[in-house]
Amino acid sequence: MHRLPSSGHCTPSPPQSPSVRSPRYRHGRAKPGRVAPAPPPRTVAHRLAWIVLSVLLRRQGIFLFAPLIYISGMLFYMGTVSFDVGPVITHRLAPGSVYRSPQVYAKLRPDMDADNSTADAISTIWKNSYKGGEWRPCVNKSIGGLPDSNGYIYVEANGGLNQQRTSICNAVAVAGYLNATLVIPNFHYHSIWKDPSKFNDIYDEDYFIRTLQNEVRVVNKIPDFLMERYDHNMSNVYNFRIKAWSPIEYYKENVLPRLLEEKVIRISPFANRLSFDAPPAVQRLRCLANYEALRFASPILTLAETLVARMKERSVSSGGKYVSVHLRFEEDMVAFSCCVFDGGKQERLDMDAARERGWRGKFTKPGRVIRPGAIRINGKCPLTPLEVGLMLRGMGFGRNTSIYLASGKIYDAERNMAPLFEMFPLLQTKEMLASPEELAPYGNYSSRMAAIDYTVCLHSEVFVTTQGGNFPHFLMGHRRYLYGGHAKTIRPDKRKLAQLFDNPNIGWKTFKRHMLNMRSHSDSKGFELKRPNDSIYSFPCPDCMCRVSKSRDSRSASAT
Repeated sequence: MHRLPSSGHCTPSPPQSPSVRSPRYRHGRAKPGRVAPAPPPRTVAHRLAWIVLSVLLRRQGIFLFAPLIYISGMLFYMGTVSFDVGPVITHRLAPGSVYRSPQVYAKLRPDMDADNSTADAISTIWKNSYKGGEWRPCVNKSIGGLPDSNGYIYVEANGGLNQQRTSICNAVAVAGYLNATLVIPNFHYHSIWKDPSKFNDIYDEDYFIRTLQNEVRVVNKIPDFLMERYDHNMSNVYNFRIKAWSPIEYYKENVLPRLLEEKVIRISPFANRLSFDAPPAVQRLRCLANYEALRFASPILTLAETLVARMKERSVSSGGKYVSVHLRFEEDMVAFSCCVFDGGKQERLDMDAARERGWRGKFTKPGRVIRPGAIRINGKCPLTPLEVGLMLRGMGFGRNTSIYLASGKIYDAERNMAPLFEMFPLLQTKEMLASPEELAPYGNYSSRMAAIDYTVCLHSEVFVTTQGGNFPHFLMGHRRYLYGGHAKTIRPDKRKLAQLFDNPNIGWKTFKRHMLNMRSHSDSKGFELKRPNDSIYSFPCPDCMCRVSKSRDSRSASAT
């Protein structure tokens, strides 16, 4: 039987190496009786190499020049090689650094639409209950009168709706602590929000003053006899420039002496000028101001409650329960994030123009490097409408779930909103729920529109935050205050989402498992107690609420 030699698997034995003859013994003779084989013919290269080796062995000092010879040889070699054509090295992009959500959506949609096990998620989402019982509001109110005032405090609240809310509540706390009279805060006009609304345009001013009457004196304006000292010009009043997160002791040691001397002081700007960690008396005033005294003005509240009723009517199949989503995909948010999506050249032009319009020169400073991929990996990119839809479907919310979308004007809405409407055809916005005539008085006022969104989100069964900021942080705390200490809020892990949305090969079952775990994590984090440096506006327990034990001998703890 003949066998063919295998190719590449068996190699012949290497030939024996020729005996190396030292130049020192090259004249030696062969042993008697043994015939030496004839040496193979030498080429010019062999002879040249033999001569060089002989010289090196005789003149060992030449080894000192070996490095120089090596470098010269390499330079000579490199000079003869062209680098115009060479291997192309491709760098693998880090997972999560690229926006591939549309490809993931196309991959998952058939199995997602075929999944019929998600119909009643809104009724079963909150399974866990706090082991020690629920919590209830318990902000104690004073009964007696107030001592004589030490003077008037005037603050300028800057930022958007909820940043201004922080200023109001902190101002109440400072005024009460210093036994001062608080002038209704003035809202600073901001170039981004562009809302000239005053306090009484957004909040019920009379209700605010009445609720705090036994805690802090609140007035509309400073008396004329005091303003005469300053020619009726607030810019002439001494202004404190206070560092952010200053402790309440700073106000007692530095602000109070000047207040007693001047009788009128001004603090501008005043956002975030009081530390979150404060004595119980200060926290109680914050709780009272935020959760009891601040109520939206009657026109805003009436329309917002009307939209809540309409959402419940449209959610009759789920017992009147609906999901609210705070979507931050407006043009200014997308531009500020510096993230890259799938809008191509037009998106790049739009974002460059928006950055220059809103933050002139901020993003084009020499030496500033923007890395969109790193921003996405770190979970800092705003979720797109498509990503929000995929996340919610994966968490178990079916096509028949009623969703209220709280948002400004979505960037490139016609294109970006289409997938979300495909996944949730019952989705509503305030513009869809209300008539143009109903919204007309608020259309040019971003803070008033945000107040409407705030109210509808407040009364939803589930609130979904997608980007962070003051709006969701206040809502989480307010919802804890209303719903027994549980926020009933979904806070997605955006770093993990970036990884999942960057995998076009992921299967529906795998994706859904990750989303359900994320939903469960939000449930377990719904009950959280305030830690020293946490905001009382996000974590009202235990400063603003008392635990209600499940046992018969339930105890009530004082907020102070």
